[in-house]
Amino acid sequence: MQRAKNINPSMLAWARQAAGLTEERAALSVGLSPSSHRTAADKLVEIESGATRPTRRQLVRFADAYHRPLTVFYLASPPVPGHRGEDFRTVSGPPPSPQDAALLDALLRTVRVRQSMVKAALEEDEDVLRPNFEQQLSLDDKVPNAVANLRQVLGLPSDTWTQRWGRNDAFGFLRDRVEDLGAFVLLAGDLGSYRTAISERVFRGFALADPVAPFVVVNHQDAKAARSFTLLHELAHICLGVTGVSAGPPSTAPRRAQDRIEFFCNDVASEFLLPSDAISLPRRIGSFDDAQDRISAVAEDWRVSETMVAYRLWRTRRIERDIYRRLQSFYARRWQDEKERNRARIREVEGGPTYYAVRQHRLGKALLSLVKRLLQTEELTHTKAAKILGVRPGNVEPLLRDAPRPGSSHARGGT
Repeated sequence: MQRAKNINPSMLAWARQAAGLTEERAALSVGLSPSSHRTAADKLVEIESGATRPTRRQLVRFADAYHRPLTVFYLASPPVPGHRGEDFRTVSGPPPSPQDAALLDALLRTVRVRQSMVKAALEEDEDVLRPNFEQQLSLDDKVPNAVANLRQVLGLPSDTWTQRWGRNDAFGFLRDRVEDLGAFVLLAGDLGSYRTAISERVFRGFALADPVAPFVVVNHQDAKAARSFTLLHELAHICLGVTGVSAGPPSTAPRRAQDRIEFFCNDVASEFLLPSDAISLPRRIGSFDDAQDRISAVAEDWRVSETMVAYRLWRTRRIERDIYRRLQSFYARRWQDEKERNRARIREVEGGPTYYAVRQHRLGKALLSLVKRLLQTEELTHTKAAKILGVRPGNVEPLLRDAPRPGSSHARGGT
């Protein structure tokens, strides 16, 4: 039994606490077993105190359970936290549990590392097209003007384009436009398995603003109908040059400076998808049932989510805040029920999309085509490609086999 040498036991305790795990939960996660004299948690305490050294296999399990690289356990002190940007989720409700917060932090760290690698590769490419997003919007803009600017950036007409696309197709269409212009749009809501799923109640999306490699992440745990709104919301953050993580639309008025940013991005995204002058509804809707019926009709007609329509009605003062909050709760419960039904159907039905098809969809054409081109020109190793794509090195080639050809979408040598 080979023991790990030269580790810092206090870093094991720090990593566990940062992951939001109790001693009992952590001991279970890493596979420690109780004996006649000691509980599994007792064994963990001995390891964290330095009384017992973990085996090398156990150290790998600690790294997996705490979502940290092995090297962190050899440090003299905890690393300096990376800049996560503004946390705009406090506008929408209470903070998440420590464990949910730790999962989100781990996802943010992972995406930031991938972004930094992509940026480094692009900066070495003299032919790369520089995206032109930052400073395209300003908080001083009126919302209709900001929407007009955003439409101009995306090259979209001001007509009812969403009605020409289904809800799912609308997101795909917007994603393609954003990626064609130089950003990377990922669908990510876990750390690689269902055991690390991060609910949309923890975050809906986040934006990593950057002049070379801007990243937008949309939580794939959320409803498909809500993804277009989240993408546009995070794109507004990119155009403001503001990095941050966001939740769903809030139900309280803005109180702080950063609240103003979040409301601005919400209002721009919702106005983009559902223009105020197109809402043919009464100036005042007095009951929950009436609001629900009208929202359903508008959402179906405009191919947008009902939650977003409810937000627009509240922001345009067509419904009271109490009704809006009831609608939020109603739609949230309904989505949770639908997710449970979907899980049950998946368990009952064999087949479905392959691992590679799912990964390709979540990574997006931009990242796949860029990595494929850099591999072909030997500007990237398979090891680095695997890290950027979030897969094992052996999965890189199968994943890229049906990816877009270099030169399409986001090959970064053309539009």
